[in-house]
Amino acid sequence: MRESAVRLGLMALPLAFFALFFAWPVAAIVGRGLRVDGVWHLGRIGEVITEPDIGHVLWFTTWQALASTALTLLIALPGAYVFARLDFPGRNLLRAVVTVPFVLPTVVVGTAFLALLGRGGLLDELWGVRLDTTVWAILLAHVFFNYAVVVRTVGGLWAQLDPRQEEAARVLGASRFAAWRTVTLPALGPAVAAAALMVFLFTFTSFGVVQILGGPTFSTLEVEIYRQTAELLDLPTAAVLTIVQFAAVGAVLAVHAWTVRRRESALKLVDPAQTARRPRGAGQWTLLAAVLAVIAVLILLPLGVLVARSLDTPDGYGFGYFRSLQSVGEGGTFLVPPLEAVWNSVQYALAATGIALVIGALAAAALTRRGGRLVRGFDALLMLPLGVSAVTVGFGFLITLDRPPLDLRTSWILVPLAQALVGVPFVVRTMLPVLRAVDGRLREAAAVLGASPLRVWREVDLPLVRRALLIAAGFAFAVSLGEFGATVFIARPDRPTLPVAVARLLGRAGDLNYGQAMALSTILMVVCAVSLLLLERILPRPRTNSVGGTPTDRTGEF
Repeated sequence: MRESAVRLGLMALPLAFFALFFAWPVAAIVGRGLRVDGVWHLGRIGEVITEPDIGHVLWFTTWQALASTALTLLIALPGAYVFARLDFPGRNLLRAVVTVPFVLPTVVVGTAFLALLGRGGLLDELWGVRLDTTVWAILLAHVFFNYAVVVRTVGGLWAQLDPRQEEAARVLGASRFAAWRTVTLPALGPAVAAAALMVFLFTFTSFGVVQILGGPTFSTLEVEIYRQTAELLDLPTAAVLTIVQFAAVGAVLAVHAWTVRRRESALKLVDPAQTARRPRGAGQWTLLAAVLAVIAVLILLPLGVLVARSLDTPDGYGFGYFRSLQSVGEGGTFLVPPLEAVWNSVQYALAATGIALVIGALAAAALTRRGGRLVRGFDALLMLPLGVSAVTVGFGFLITLDRPPLDLRTSWILVPLAQALVGVPFVVRTMLPVLRAVDGRLREAAAVLGASPLRVWREVDLPLVRRALLIAAGFAFAVSLGEFGATVFIARPDRPTLPVAVARLLGRAGDLNYGQAMALSTILMVVCAVSLLLLERILPRPRTNSVGGTPTDRTGEF
């Protein structure tokens, strides 16, 4: 009985948060689209689904997400190993740099990839090859975005796996590959599944990349929802597509929960500082060189294009576009100097990170408690914001939070609330494995000695999960800094965020607007990289949870 009360107490605030700021806005959009004059028009669902064009959109959305996920795992898993197990100069700096693409607005990335792959781009000039308006441009841009998800999610756990288990298998006669396949890979299974899930959800709801690089040939559900909502004002069709997207994401989450439960296993965790070592042998040096080459071509080259464009002024290379960000300029694009968007974004991201940490930490603590289907359903709910249209959520905020007692239309907190919805899943996925690593007997001993549940968390759990908490804060901050889909609907004109400011500038003609957009994007890159580097420096060494001197861990769904 006490266990159930504690679990429900931990779930109360996250459930209220998601009900108020996720379920209600999404339900309001669907209701407004399918209910006219108090009458539900459910027949519209069948009409939309059976349209051939919608069928093509749904098919393309699904297979490109699967292809993007597979390609990302194939390219990023070697990188996860390199960052987890190999120690080389500049590792922390490079790990921060590969996270930068994750926060860039999709419109900026699309523009950068057009400069590489489109007419007059680098490939076109060197070899006469163009990949714009092809699916390959979309897939490569998706890998660019999600490389860091795999490196940080899988690499974070890989760095803490005890390498002596794999070494023991080799002593018994197993080859290096066989030892990795039978010992390490099963242990990494939940982390790989979590990374694959997040990549799939992000690519399934891809918007800006497909819209810019795919041209009129390719369209995802997210692009179609935006087109029906913002361009055609066809809310019934947009509502049906939102329901379809919601159902597809729910099915994916159900499959994920079922498969991960079958892979639960006991692990041994050690200090990551003990597992990273200088490369040894030709194989490891070759792998390191290959990963660095992939990062240089796939990550650094597009980022370099952005920096070069920000410095390429009509008067030659210089900081003219950066200096112009200090004034409002002409044309009424902004009510304030674009440079103010930097401070706005940092403030919003800090507030969103605080909200995401509170909600995510409570949710992760609840998921460590036994609860059967209730807990599994709660876990799936936490992931839904990653797979539901940000356009729907942002538009839903406008039509639901516009009257007392929750009239937040003019409040600054509206933006961090929307950003925190996307940050919470990352907090949960980062903290949950470490929380499950805490030996339950430690909690029981503290409780027997009279400690309250809050004190048990403060004295037992918190010291062990402090590192995971800081990593989760970094992810939440980065996600909040780059959120665009919902923020573009609710950011006030006098307080734009960096992604919104970049999109506004790219939406206007002229070299000055384009150069300022590239300059703001460069600033966004620098802010993100510096924040993550600072976080890397303050990360404490993890304390292993040991009983009888043996580090132990119990992982469940990652």
